[in-house]
Amino acid sequence: MKYKSQKVAYWFFALSMLLLVLQLAYGFIMGFARIGLDGLHDFIPFNTARAVHTNLLVVWLLSGFMGAAYYIIPEEAQRELVNVKLAYVQLISLALVGVAAIVGYHFNWWEGRKFLEIPRQLDFLVVANVLLFLGLILVTLFKGKRRTTTALVLSMGLLFAALLYLPGMLPFDSQVMDSFFRWWVVHLWVEGVWELIMGGILSFLLIKLTGVDREVIEKWLYVIVGLTFLSGVLGTGHHYYYIGVNKIWLIVGGIFSALEPLAFLAMALFAVNMYRKGEKRHPNKLALFWTLGAAIVSFLGAGLLGFAHTLPQTNLYTHGTLVTAMHGHLAFWGAYAMIVLAIISYSMPNMTGRKLYLSARGRAAFWLSNIGMIGMTVAFGVAGVAQVYLERKFKMEFMQVQNEISIHFVVLLLCATILTLGIALYIIDFIKHGKPTDQALELQP
Repeated sequence: MKYKSQKVAYWFFALSMLLLVLQLAYGFIMGFARIGLDGLHDFIPFNTARAVHTNLLVVWLLSGFMGAAYYIIPEEAQRELVNVKLAYVQLISLALVGVAAIVGYHFNWWEGRKFLEIPRQLDFLVVANVLLFLGLILVTLFKGKRRTTTALVLSMGLLFAALLYLPGMLPFDSQVMDSFFRWWVVHLWVEGVWELIMGGILSFLLIKLTGVDREVIEKWLYVIVGLTFLSGVLGTGHHYYYIGVNKIWLIVGGIFSALEPLAFLAMALFAVNMYRKGEKRHPNKLALFWTLGAAIVSFLGAGLLGFAHTLPQTNLYTHGTLVTAMHGHLAFWGAYAMIVLAIISYSMPNMTGRKLYLSARGRAAFWLSNIGMIGMTVAFGVAGVAQVYLERKFKMEFMQVQNEISIHFVVLLLCATILTLGIALYIIDFIKHGKPTDQALELQP
């Protein structure tokens, strides 16, 4: 069955690529500031660059998730999207809200809450936008000819992501209460419901790329969902000790944070095992690279590195240092960025009819971006360990320590350049694919 409404996905993917470029640009602004080259400070202070960098990460990934849903749900439900025009309205409104927020940050229009800086007025527009998106997805699924586990897990992840945005909008006079519920968004998104989104997309791609029976692949999804909720929800407690909450959360958070790698290990084993079982040799090896890479790198970044620094005995020293940045960069890259790039690599040839996955440029994009990100992770890690010792053990002043470790940011910028080169090659491929055509959609496998 072929669905012309899948063309909507292309424009969400295009928006996500544009936002990714901007995110990288602001990352370089922060990196140059770290080594003393802060010529843009009068126009883009470090705190502004940081807020823009982290918020663009969220928005480009959400744009990718939405594009993935618009591509996957019609195919899984075996019917066209219920209203394509409203999907374009949702796309335009999402872009406008994002632009308004980013511009506003440069004029100090924000709430000032870490990771949730978006102004309250725009919060309500975000909620309206996501409700429209969920309405289109869920009604399409409800009216479809079938409801697969893959589609249900993906939809459940998107629905819970929307619901868990609401606690971040609750007003509190107490800083402790505000931080308590803020982590419901910040932690439960990335270490809870976003894993369901990743699992749904991963399942869809493995079904298409390996040829393994759907029933076998979807059984693994139940394991992943169970591990995600068991570990991710209570694992939030590893943040609570530092905001004045009862010490019991230090124990609960430590125990369940230690279980979080199991969900990512299950994903990695799941992906590799399905690939080995697969009899189908899909020609789009590039999409397969990104798919398997997402499962494996997410285990390393989100699983192992997360475990290494969230254990209470370690986290007492590493909390709030560059060790967190080490974990965060590789975790987001592996778990979410790579899965978005995987679904784009799979869907673009199908939507446009141009099989550019056969070119060396795509493989170079994969390896350069991953090598660059791993290099950045090592640089953050070395700088973070030095920071922990100098600040927490030897009691040096914060800014003095930053000067001592600035050399590591030179290495980080070199690795970031390699990453950016890989992303540039990926975007060149994206542009060369061109726009979707009805003919290509009718002929897609």
